[in-house]
Amino acid sequence: MNSHKEYATGSIPSMHRRSDSHDYRSRRFYMVTLAVSPRWPLLGTLAVSESSGDDAADAHIELTPLGEAVQSAWQQISMYYPQVTTVQHVIMPDHIHGILYVREDTPFHLGQVVKGFKTGCNKALRLLVEDARQAQLQSLSNTAAAPVVSPFQRLLLSWAATLSQHTSKPRDKRSATGLYLWEKGYNDKILFNYSTLDKWKAYLSDNPRRLAIRRLHPDYFRVRFGMNIAGRDYAAIGNRMLLSHPEIIQVQLSRHFTDDELAVRVEALLRQARHGAVLVSPAISKGEQMVMRRAMDERLPLIFITPWGFNTFSKPGHQYYEACADGRFLILAPWEHHNNRIPLTREMCLQLNAMAAEIAATHSSP
Repeated sequence: MNSHKEYATGSIPSMHRRSDSHDYRSRRFYMVTLAVSPRWPLLGTLAVSESSGDDAADAHIELTPLGEAVQSAWQQISMYYPQVTTVQHVIMPDHIHGILYVREDTPFHLGQVVKGFKTGCNKALRLLVEDARQAQLQSLSNTAAAPVVSPFQRLLLSWAATLSQHTSKPRDKRSATGLYLWEKGYNDKILFNYSTLDKWKAYLSDNPRRLAIRRLHPDYFRVRFGMNIAGRDYAAIGNRMLLSHPEIIQVQLSRHFTDDELAVRVEALLRQARHGAVLVSPAISKGEQMVMRRAMDERLPLIFITPWGFNTFSKPGHQYYEACADGRFLILAPWEHHNNRIPLTREMCLQLNAMAAEIAATHSSP
């Protein structure tokens, strides 16, 4: 019997499920993500200089008063939970990512830490909403000294009014306002390999730049569902116009090739791509992965078929951002999104390769 089952949730796909095999009271690094409910940009605005160019290298988030309060609440976590260190965080317009280090086994669940952080944010939120309401009332009066309602206060009042219209009753009856900043629950990632910690930190640091790139090229980063390609339905992220290319070549390389055979076939495929062909593959075998990796390094156009489905908020992985922004990458997902990635079976591999063959045959000129 699983002794940690008390921390598991249902099997419905969700970004907020806990792992049912991990004790969230244990010493560990965690990355948690919380999103504003609903996803309004209450926490900050993206700033990029005109001279930054398409790489948006200097992109950063300018925090609103609420964003500053959220940052303060995050930094104070260790005051209430001395066993927990706040390692790094990034506040985006409508969500926060943060890395927490639980330095020793604790009597409390990670969710208790997150709940305390949420409580602090909600208190700050309600004070700011009340201040905005008072400023609005004074602005409507005839007094010469009436304060001006700031753009942020107008946004906050509009959000509060919208939230009230769509909330039948407060989640906490003790709250007079019924206003809650965050979506119910939170997403977490558990660090099992210390080499991943630097990747987490880089991901957080790069968040504003990646948001800027998405805004520069919005169509390449929007998930499109129900795309019918060669008789199958896919979800897609990236440049869908790659499917209109006159020459699409499947990359399928047997695991049984010798090193010499593999080298010859890899070079032949890359040569075709350098001459304008688009490569398509699920990149399952070592040789296929080699082709796709080298093609990515050479900035060649690629179509990647992934076994992992997309949800509404899915984004391309960190290594694919530049390729998507350049319009040279398309990711196709034939199956639905699931929280837990299951090992690929032989049958799944055969299906994915068949899909690549269909796309190459259907979307290439005879």
